[in-house]
Amino acid sequence: MRQHRFHPETEAVRGGACLEKRNAPLSQPIYQTSTFRVSDCDEQLRATGTDMFYTRYGNPTHSAVEQTLAQMEGADEALLFASGMNAITTTILSLVESGDHVVAQRDIYGGVAKFLTSWLPKRGVDTTFVEATDYDQHLRAIRPNTKILYLESPTNPTLRVVDLNQAVAIARGHGLISLIDSTFATPINQRPAEFGIDLVLHSGTKYLSGHTDLICGVVAGRRELIQRLRETRTTLGGVMDPHAAFLLLRGIKSLSLRVERQNHSALRVAQFLRRHAQVRSVNYPFLEGHPQRSLALEQMKGGGGVLSFEVEGTGEDAKRVTEALELFSLAPSLGGVESLVSIPVLTSHAMISREQREKMGISEQLIRLSVGIENTDDLIADLERALAALGREATTVEVG
Repeated sequence: MRQHRFHPETEAVRGGACLEKRNAPLSQPIYQTSTFRVSDCDEQLRATGTDMFYTRYGNPTHSAVEQTLAQMEGADEALLFASGMNAITTTILSLVESGDHVVAQRDIYGGVAKFLTSWLPKRGVDTTFVEATDYDQHLRAIRPNTKILYLESPTNPTLRVVDLNQAVAIARGHGLISLIDSTFATPINQRPAEFGIDLVLHSGTKYLSGHTDLICGVVAGRRELIQRLRETRTTLGGVMDPHAAFLLLRGIKSLSLRVERQNHSALRVAQFLRRHAQVRSVNYPFLEGHPQRSLALEQMKGGGGVLSFEVEGTGEDAKRVTEALELFSLAPSLGGVESLVSIPVLTSHAMISREQREKMGISEQLIRLSVGIENTDDLIADLERALAALGREATTVEVG
């Protein structure tokens, strides 16, 4: 694990930058090139393993972002990918082979669940799904051929929180490689590498970018594992465009400010929803009554900008609420400066079966909110107006 020289806010702005006092560009240059020229064949060979050979292998703009992210996560190294799913699938494919086995939480992003159930079996790799917070079930699922323990915390979209200390103890005790999707938390709210997680994954499209204008993925972790991923990425070709990497780095500079605001606003929104008569339940880690609230307060600096809630009524009622909102745009993503709303059964988890969704606790009435940086009172007023269409006065509802 890498030692932190500065606080998270400073690392977000200066983490990968050279701090020597010299004449140099303050903003990271964009190396918008597919290839790099050399003077002779010997230099060509020396350049092959560097970030100035061919951009599928690496690029100085990529390196600047990767250094920043490794510093923020407290990891040895980091690696950029073309998308969050590309980061996850490339990582898993790098670490397993035919005959291997994966233990994964049941509560994960729908695209990953589909990959584990529909794609990995074609390569002879089985997956056993376990309850996110049942660690005895994790232990019972492990086989002699298990290679990976796959985690997500907080979970999408039910906002469950995984005990990272317990998960690491299980993985280390059985020689497993631990992976966690930490997209919802960001390295501002949670640093899994400090708990001993081997590889930390992010959909950089979300909070790291923060402006809903690019697609990317990130993996940070132990040097020897990142090297394996780098070799696979080079072969499969899932690399970012350098200009998109520059935009990502620019977005990261404001990450701590955005997350701090979103932590505050999301908690207030969750508190409002908990009192509303048309809301059956609310899921948010820092909300009083959440089943893992104490754990969240121990592991995380903030609850994040995502929450979910169930409306009283039917799936059609949930649609009515989302369509009546104005400041929460109906769109399938999260983590940007703009507030977004989606119905998971129609978006993030539409690609998996109804049975799988029910086991995750994802109903047709469940709505997911990504709280942006708008004025919190305006966002609450927007929700109040949209929910008013369903009638009834405020009361207390279930949490978690």
